[in-house]
Amino acid sequence: MPGLHHLDVWIADADDLRAWEWLFARSGWSRRDEWPGGQTWGAGDVYVSVTTTPNTAAAPHDRRRPGVNHLALRGGTPAEVDAIMTEACAHGWRELYADRYPHAGGPQHYAGWLENVAGFKVEIVAEDDAARSGTAEG
Repeated sequence: MPGLHHLDVWIADADDLRAWEWLFARSGWSRRDEWPGGQTWGAGDVYVSVTTTPNTAAAPHDRRRPGVNHLALRGGTPAEVDAIMTEACAHGWRELYADRYPHAGGPQHYAGWLENVAGFKVEIVAEDDAARSGTAEG
């Protein structure tokens, strides 16, 4: 059975949870669990856990090193993606590729890219593009 079951994102600082919490809630995900230093968010049968790493000597996150570059979340209609992008800065995220928004992934791809203070990148994809998403942004 193909499909993503879950993803664990380890963060260095529990204070960064607030930005993730806002983003998942604003994107329509439901909190499924919470514990000191972590949370689990679900959409359908997929869930993402964001939790502090037990490795206190962890190196700073760099999405350009081998590993996961970014998460892509469905953001609803283009207007809903616009609203998320407008609100994001007040919740610990900064816009990437602002000069090319909302088509940084190409003329047929409506999405916005965000980065938090720790360097994690998230793409918010409009529903018309969610089924064909597969951009190569760095």
